[in-house]
Amino acid sequence: MKILLIAGGWSTEREVSLNGARAMRETLEKRGHTVTFLDLRADFDRLLETASHHDFALINLHGRPGEDGLVQALLERVGCPYQGTGPAGSFLALNKCAAKQVFRYQGLPTADWEFLPSPPPSNWRPSLPFPLFVKSNTGGSSLRTGRAANMAELKSVCSPIFEAGDEVLLEPILHGREITCGVLDETPLPPILIEPVSGDFFDYTSKYATGGAREICPAPISPELTCQVQKLALAAHKALDLRGYSRTDFILSSSNTLTILEINTLPGMTATSLIPQEAAAIGLDFGQLLEKLIELGLEHFHAKRSSH
Repeated sequence: MKILLIAGGWSTEREVSLNGARAMRETLEKRGHTVTFLDLRADFDRLLETASHHDFALINLHGRPGEDGLVQALLERVGCPYQGTGPAGSFLALNKCAAKQVFRYQGLPTADWEFLPSPPPSNWRPSLPFPLFVKSNTGGSSLRTGRAANMAELKSVCSPIFEAGDEVLLEPILHGREITCGVLDETPLPPILIEPVSGDFFDYTSKYATGGAREICPAPISPELTCQVQKLALAAHKALDLRGYSRTDFILSSSNTLTILEINTLPGMTATSLIPQEAAAIGLDFGQLLEKLIELGLEHFHAKRSSH
């Protein structure tokens, strides 16, 4: 099969994207596919023309563009099938505040929040009590995040987010352990317990540095709690009308209550990333996982075409 592998881009997660693409290309070529690599930053203007000459596109982009649905929408213009979620679900999932609205509306557990689309006036005070966790509304990989115990710290953490042209999401600090759970073909995968080796949350260093975190799969939790995590991961996936695969991150409190942090429509895809680890736990190696994503993307493409 002629596969177009789209990666790179121009978000702050560019290097993460490129690292994953290298592993994907090597694995796909070993399985007999012809792979064309397209770095979106260099060749965005050639995307449609290039995609029109390929059987399938695998998107390995993080942040904008990619997780915002732009690339998916363009691929649909030239009838090139791709893996995962379409434009609308991608856009909702990337925008944390929008996704939280949907979760809250659907009765799914998510933390209270305050949305700051632009720098507030000098006399502004947050509606939530300190300490606060500060996030980039559309960023990923825990970049431009931090904690704030007072107004001075809050302004310091918010400033680089606003300067980068993004919005700010404020949430109360949630204490507990981080659990993540993937969904593949409408079936929840075994959850992973994440324990940062240093620091007290799963930041960029913990995610990507060698030995930065312990990732225990399957998570050492009770069968009942595992079932609850999986049920919520699938509910979040369906609430945003996602397809193919996704990964939902949770905080598990000391009283075993779960809170959805966010959901990823293009999760990391190296052989040791979280979704591949979960797939391995059910007997799918990295190559088989990529083949499954291609299979699901083609199924959706042909089903949609036959319905029109």
